[in-house]
Amino acid sequence: MNASVPATWHAPDRPGYDPTAERTVARVLPMLGDERVVWLSTVRPDGTPHLVPTWFLWDGTAITVFSKPDAVKARNLRANPRLMVAVGDPEDDFSVGLIEAEATRIEGDAVVPDAFFAKYAAEMGPGRLDRETFRTLYTESIRIVPTRFLAWHGRGAPASAAPAPAAVAGASAAGLAARIAAGLDRVRARLRGVAAGSVAATA
Repeated sequence: MNASVPATWHAPDRPGYDPTAERTVARVLPMLGDERVVWLSTVRPDGTPHLVPTWFLWDGTAITVFSKPDAVKARNLRANPRLMVAVGDPEDDFSVGLIEAEATRIEGDAVVPDAFFAKYAAEMGPGRLDRETFRTLYTESIRIVPTRFLAWHGRGAPASAAPAPAAVAGASAAGLAARIAAGLDRVRARLRGVAAGSVAATA
């Protein structure tokens, strides 16, 4: 892992922050493996921010996203490779991941791996964006390497309250159940949209 822990880092004394840098990394890394969208915050040449959600792949070391060559995020990163990444559904406790990162490569003629299309199979298909269209439009590959995971933890437990292992296990199970329920809600919403579109098309 390339993300660094500053030598001067100390446990925050405010509620809502992770008690250690290691706890932050351990909390955020699973999000990169599980979530379907990250938010990228880049900087325009005039200094104003640009924020955009995007599909991505995480390989354990870096985030890879695919971009149209003239997209604002790609232009920004060519001029200034530093950015911030946000990941995770806020849910009740706002336990999201905030990551400082650097774009180490922006290349044209991207080869989109099958793993990417497998991950987003539910979002692609007939009547939607297909593989060939995606490959034609999103021709740049951007590799983003985390440099620091921020300790911010929203409205989580106070940093001084280290939960017992059983409590951690229970919280993990509850969080997983909540994510599954949220995912099912999203699928149901998509299916309702598809059904509504079909009715409208035949009206």
